[in-house]
Amino acid sequence: MSYQHIFDFEKELAEFTGSTYAITTDCCTHALEICLRLINPKKVSSSAFTYVSVPMLYLKLGIDFELTGEEWIGEYNLKDTPIWDSARLLKPKMYRPGQLQCVSFGNGKPVDNKRGGAILTDNKSWYESLKKMSYDGRVLPLSTSEQEHFSLGFHYNMPIEHAINCSKLLKQYQEKGSYEPTKVNYYDCRNINLFKK
Repeated sequence: MSYQHIFDFEKELAEFTGSTYAITTDCCTHALEICLRLINPKKVSSSAFTYVSVPMLYLKLGIDFELTGEEWIGEYNLKDTPIWDSARLLKPKMYRPGQLQCVSFGNGKPVDNKRGGAILTDNKSWYESLKKMSYDGRVLPLSTSEQEHFSLGFHYNMPIEHAINCSKLLKQYQEKGSYEPTKVNYYDCRNINLFKK
């Protein structure tokens, strides 16, 4: 197995969603995290009806945040940023120009690999930064010993075998041809003591 499988799946995903680039990650939460690290907002407002890891990220990164009563289907925006939590959406030409849309291949998601995520973008500079950030600051396919300079990165890469499986699952998903998201009832994270102001 080689990193080419990663690049192939990223290309397939970008073509399917209408983005220019896709950056695979080990999960959607880590996709959101490196997008937040890249954009570095001082404050974020987003729906309280989400997976608990999202407000946990705000605490982890020291971002002032507000959780709102916004209801959503498929995806929602982290207000005042170009970042979208698109974990429940995966359909042709879904990409919003100029944005960072984070998709999931986790349990129960449209393409269910049990684990995995990706970031969709049309910005080359963002793509290059996020790709390095997701791979320990590395520039693929260089090995650690071949690379002279590193930027800050995290071990958030998608394993090669997951990319191979996600590619197969995406093809099956396309053959099925049913893409409309359904509403998922998430717990209201404002009720969690840790997040109460």
